[in-house]
Amino acid sequence: MVEATTRGVTVFVESFYIEEHSEPDEEHYVFAYRIRLHNRSEQTVQLISRHWIISDSNGETSEVKGEGVVGEQPILVPGGEHEYMSGSHLKSPMGTMHGTYQMQIKEGEMFDAEIPCFTLAVPGVIN
Repeated sequence: MVEATTRGVTVFVESFYIEEHSEPDEEHYVFAYRIRLHNRSEQTVQLISRHWIISDSNGETSEVKGEGVVGEQPILVPGGEHEYMSGSHLKSPMGTMHGTYQMQIKEGEMFDAEIPCFTLAVPGVIN
């Protein structure tokens, strides 16, 4: 598990290889990841949008931008948490993801919370 904190918002990430949905012979590797956001600040914040940078070990990089996460724009009160699961697929057995969540403080100010870089890897690929 990796984590990063920006302005009191901590993002925890854990990733998993999903073998039963992957087809290595067709260069299709499926991964899931669990994100937990914890608001350690004294202000209420809302996750407005996301920006992901996804890279595989073939050197291909893609970006994903969009509103909220899995159809939600969660509000985190001081001390509050939000957790969700999502997934990604790669054309290689290893890659990375990182990015930012655009957060809005209740008073209207915006800031980018760091999503730490984490590895997507088929078990045994990294020793």
